Amino acid sequence: MGRQRRWPTAKQVACCLVLPLLSASSSAWALEAAISGVNEQVSANIDAYLQNIDEEQYTDARLEGEIRQRTQEAMRVYGYYEPDITVELEQSPITVRIEPGPQVIIEVLDINLNGDASNDPPFQEALDDFPLKEGDPLRHAPWDNLRSQFSGLAIERGYFDWGFSDRRMEVRPYLESARLYMTFDSGPRYQFGNTLITGSHIEPERLREMQTFEAGDPYLAESLARYNQRLAETGWFSSVSVRPRLETAQELTIAPPSGGDPWWSEATASQPQRPRVSSAALASALSLHSSDDTRLPIDINVEPADRHQFEVGVGFATDVGPRLRFGWQQPWINRFGHSLDHDLYVSAPEQRFTGVYNIPLEDPIRDNYRLQYGVRNIDDSDTQSLEGTVEVARRWEFENRWVQTLYFRTTYEDFTQGGQADEVWLFYPGIQWSRTRTRPQRFPLWGDRQQLSIEYSDRAWGSDAQFARMTGDTEWIRMIGNDNRFSARLSMGAIETEDFDKLPPSLRFFAGGDRSVRGYSYESLSPRNQEGRLRGGQQMLTSTLEYQRRVTGDWWGATFIDTGDAFDNWGPNDLKTGAGVGVRWVSPVGPIRFDVAHPFDVDDAFRVHFSIGPEF
Repeated sequence: MGRQRRWPTAKQVACCLVLPLLSASSSAWALEAAISGVNEQVSANIDAYLQNIDEEQYTDARLEGEIRQRTQEAMRVYGYYEPDITVELEQSPITVRIEPGPQVIIEVLDINLNGDASNDPPFQEALDDFPLKEGDPLRHAPWDNLRSQFSGLAIERGYFDWGFSDRRMEVRPYLESARLYMTFDSGPRYQFGNTLITGSHIEPERLREMQTFEAGDPYLAESLARYNQRLAETGWFSSVSVRPRLETAQELTIAPPSGGDPWWSEATASQPQRPRVSSAALASALSLHSSDDTRLPIDINVEPADRHQFEVGVGFATDVGPRLRFGWQQPWINRFGHSLDHDLYVSAPEQRFTGVYNIPLEDPIRDNYRLQYGVRNIDDSDTQSLEGTVEVARRWEFENRWVQTLYFRTTYEDFTQGGQADEVWLFYPGIQWSRTRTRPQRFPLWGDRQQLSIEYSDRAWGSDAQFARMTGDTEWIRMIGNDNRFSARLSMGAIETEDFDKLPPSLRFFAGGDRSVRGYSYESLSPRNQEGRLRGGQQMLTSTLEYQRRVTGDWWGATFIDTGDAFDNWGPNDLKTGAGVGVRWVSPVGPIRFDVAHPFDVDDAFRVHFSIGPEF
């Protein structure tokens, strides 16, 4: 017998809400009882059964009878069928003394699997993991759980003609014994049939290439769920529904990601805990007509996403001051699923416009070609630059979430750096590996980011400079407990070249600022020329270690130390170091950071850093 709760009536709810406001002397709604004579597990279950008893609704005789009845029900699930219960109402709290009596022992345990499920490993695992055996004390919960596991697995794995040909629990308290019988007949396992796609503006064959199953494969609800997710991740559709074609559609359909609580989220719950399927879902499965044809057609219904989507963002950082971003996304521009994104970014020192044309391949989520183009203008301190870039790239995303990008970039840059002006054309290939993992997204309590890029340019193919350039970044966020957050970052870069004066500012290295070495202004750390102007470095190394402590709610205090510099030769005599304290607020618009940092090489100097936006 499973746990039962009796929910209060509307009148009781009203009394519970209103009376405490009218009188401070009103009695508590929940019954308080001191339970003795049984172990902690049984006592906790009895207490749960007694929780919603309102003493004021009963006479003493009825209250004693209600407590006695519920106590008996709570003890039966642990095999105690003949307890001796004494209830003393005069005590405060009420006293319940129990002589539990003998515990019923399992005399016969007979569990059988018939049908195709008898050869299906998950069913056998559920049976092997069943904790009861003959000679053990009776407990109801494992028995009920096994029944739910069998029915949940049947729906999850395509046994839609399943049923229990025998399911009995015969308890003989006077003999202190129980006999348990269960025979589960799964019937045949259904297979995936043909798919029918409706509502798609994308070539149906493109969607079929993304399927996580083939016609004739054994049915598995998880495969439908993953296919549903993959279609949603393309960005082509505003809604996606993938479902088997059953006679009743509600409980067993695969609902769109934006709606409700889809059945498959229960059916694909992580093991060993198996899902509990509602009685309505079971009725839906059982309503199928038996047939010699066990292939189950799959219906896919989609609705196109808006062809034009716009996004506006406003932010601020001490590095660049106020900043504005305007995005224009076209998630699909033709029936092959090509997409086009444009992005405009404006701040005082930098303005840029970029576009990305994406050509998806067989797996549009993981594999694609990209054509990227853009222009950028920079006017900051000793750097003035007007840059135009075109890049062609091939991108792969692997199962472990690492992304590999192979690209060829063409750049024209008209620049002045530290008083030295030039115009250059550069043609160079590169390769990049990257991975970003965060949870949750807005303010990660766990996450890491890795990136490594290698680029090479040579005069042999018409580039104005020959160089090899490498950059790498790693950043980690971890929690200890619920209130201690640690973050660490290491960034490095190096250029090997004989044509450094020909390299534009976009390829040289600078350090300092909100996301580099705090305590120093934005990109103020680099080698300087004879006139004292920033020249940029051939190498760069920066690192950060930060500890944050939750103060209350979404407010955190922080302390940090940053060190690094940009230089021309490895092994500089000393790195620039800054340290300080700060405040973090996880606002509705994103994390807001306020820091006060002291640079160690300048006495009595402090610099304020303020920024809004995600860390990764």
